[in-house]
Amino acid sequence: MADAAVKTKPATTTAQDTERELTDGFHLVIDALKLNGIDTIYGVPGIPITDLGRMAQGAGIRVISFRHEQNAGNAAAIAGFLTKKPGICLTVSAPGFLNGLTALANATTNCFPMILISGSSEREIVDLQQGDYEEMDQLAIAKPLCKAAFRVLHAADIGIGLARAIRAAVSGRPGGVYLDLPAKLFSQVMDADAGAKSLVKVIDPAPAAVKHALDVLKGAKRPLIILGKGAAYAQADDDIRALVERSGIPFLPMSMGKGLLPDTHPQCAGAARSTVLKDSDVVMLIGARLNWLLSHGKGKAWGEPGSKKFIQIDIEPKEMDSKWPSPPADWISAVNSKREENIAKMAPRLMKNSAPMDYHGALGALRTIIKERPDAILVNEGANTLDLARGIIDMYQPRKRLDVGTWGVMGIGMGFAIAAAIETGKPVLAVEGDSAFGFSGMEVETICRYSLPVCVVVFNNNGIYRGTDVNPSGGSDVATTVFVKGSRYDKMMEAFGGVGVNATSPDELKRAVNAAMDSGKPTLINAVIDPKAGSESGRIGNLNPQSALRKK
Repeated sequence: MADAAVKTKPATTTAQDTERELTDGFHLVIDALKLNGIDTIYGVPGIPITDLGRMAQGAGIRVISFRHEQNAGNAAAIAGFLTKKPGICLTVSAPGFLNGLTALANATTNCFPMILISGSSEREIVDLQQGDYEEMDQLAIAKPLCKAAFRVLHAADIGIGLARAIRAAVSGRPGGVYLDLPAKLFSQVMDADAGAKSLVKVIDPAPAAVKHALDVLKGAKRPLIILGKGAAYAQADDDIRALVERSGIPFLPMSMGKGLLPDTHPQCAGAARSTVLKDSDVVMLIGARLNWLLSHGKGKAWGEPGSKKFIQIDIEPKEMDSKWPSPPADWISAVNSKREENIAKMAPRLMKNSAPMDYHGALGALRTIIKERPDAILVNEGANTLDLARGIIDMYQPRKRLDVGTWGVMGIGMGFAIAAAIETGKPVLAVEGDSAFGFSGMEVETICRYSLPVCVVVFNNNGIYRGTDVNPSGGSDVATTVFVKGSRYDKMMEAFGGVGVNATSPDELKRAVNAAMDSGKPTLINAVIDPKAGSESGRIGNLNPQSALRKK
């Protein structure tokens, strides 16, 4: 590859070598990425990968520099979800690698294709534990937390190393992969022609597997389809819509499966979730797993033990031509009645225009904005902010809702928002609890630096869950869940040249978000929420152990 080659004269050369065109590890990594269609890198510069980032940018790859590796890793992970090709996170060795590892493990858990590429210290010193700069056996640490982990020691193996990482990340069930590149690798020199021939392009790494269980579904009396983020990732939107609409079966979208069909679709059972889980007899899971988010398919949420059949399938397009019997009318009627009852019960709470705001009034304003702007991408994290938004904000298009996923991990907000803006070019609305925002809030500088069309709304109720807890000891320290009262997160965005707004009512919030979405300017809105609003741990308070003892 002529554009990858450099005229280099190594320390020990012959006259013949001097005339030969050479390349090195830096260029081979960049060429291997470009050969496989990788056009964006997320990371934090530093030893030993600073020049790699500079050279990648010079070669036409977009390099987005973050303030913390975990946020860069989260950006790479969600980029993988949105594009179906591995998102790349590039970090320095040891501490930087460890910072990226949380995002890598989260990507693996959520089946997002991602590759964490980290520089590392020299093997011969690390293996003898002689105390190299940032000495750490990174490969051994990464292995238990990802799908696969590889180390490249020789420049000639860079092509195959990256190809194996890409194939592992996207094949079968997607996930995270670690690629270890020791510092000495980058300056290794080899013949340019041999280097070009060593590169590998991954072809068709993930052929779809198709399974058939349609006869079981057709025989159901109270069938239900559950759509997970795997269905959204597959981008089989037309096939899924055809299955749902031709079958007439009610469907329940999981959080990041929302929008595959609009949440306002007549078959959507989101507002009757408890009813359909309890009373259904056959459940088809498309890209969804029976994990804790679905009570593992058992317990009182699912009704009588042994009363259900579960199907996990991929969809074969030609099966859409088969004739479907309509589900029994009493089942459809029961689902519709419960859905309409719950929607009517919620409506007045969403219209409340109080100051300070409660969660329902604030989310009601944002619900209207997403309805009017269905093409915008919603990023969502928090406790109450996340749990209530899932049910209140309807989605109308696939892959427009990005949230904490299977682990429920806080801190994905700014990384996801940045990657969503870069990978899609669409406006992004990030709805954050004040606690969740704290994990990645410094990345508002990154949003401003790259002039991204991101509007961040921080639901500020002065604390984790609530801002009214008290120190039980009576001491001068505030309670463990309480933040600085009256914090002005909007001033952070202003400090970096973005737009900051303080909103105290749903009407003010709606006006501010619409202005931000219209302008495309980096904006942060401090949404003042009643400190008394919020419940312990949101809707999963049952997972928080309680002491049975009382001090006398």
